[in-house]
Amino acid sequence: MKALRTRIGVGLAVAAAAVAIPLTSTAAFAAAPPGDGWVPVGAEKYPSKAECEAKELPYAQANGYHEVWCDDSDPIMAIYNR
Repeated sequence: MKALRTRIGVGLAVAAAAVAIPLTSTAAFAAAPPGDGWVPVGAEKYPSKAECEAKELPYAQANGYHEVWCDDSDPIMAIYNR
């Protein structure tokens, strides 16, 4: 049987890792699009959200989608179609 001090130390290390891992991991895309049904299709650098959505709409329509949403929280915008 392990000593109580060892069990407490291991327990604290596991708890710290359980908290630190989600806080330091990052998602592939910065923000989720509004609503349901959006599919991430890539990312591109555009000067504005409006230009991103206008230029990406023909690509979306060619692939069977009818809407485009660009996440402008980063310079390289995540692009979603629906």
